[in-house]
Amino acid sequence: MHEMSLAEGILQLIEDSARQQSFARVSTVWLEIGQLAGVEVEAMKFCFDVVTRDSLADGARLEIIALPGTGWCMQCSMTVPMTEVFGECPQCGSHQLHVTGGTEMRVKELEVA
Repeated sequence: MHEMSLAEGILQLIEDSARQQSFARVSTVWLEIGQLAGVEVEAMKFCFDVVTRDSLADGARLEIIALPGTGWCMQCSMTVPMTEVFGECPQCGSHQLHVTGGTEMRVKELEVA
């Protein structure tokens, strides 16, 4: 379950930010996750809760902002929505797609005290 290591990375980022910006508590974390990022949202929520126990983010709410997958079709030269990395172009049926969005995961915002 790679979501556990991702959650640990998020906590490290929060702790680093707390040291730099002098806050003591995090109440909400907004996390952007792309549809093609390979992150299971429910597993991420579970792992976040486990990893943040007894930390400055203990009990913090994790808000997920889902980002759509997008790609560029080399066959029909269109930007198209994608729901899977190796899918076909919804316009022309080609499999010559280059992923252009939806693979990212980043902390967008923290609500702190």
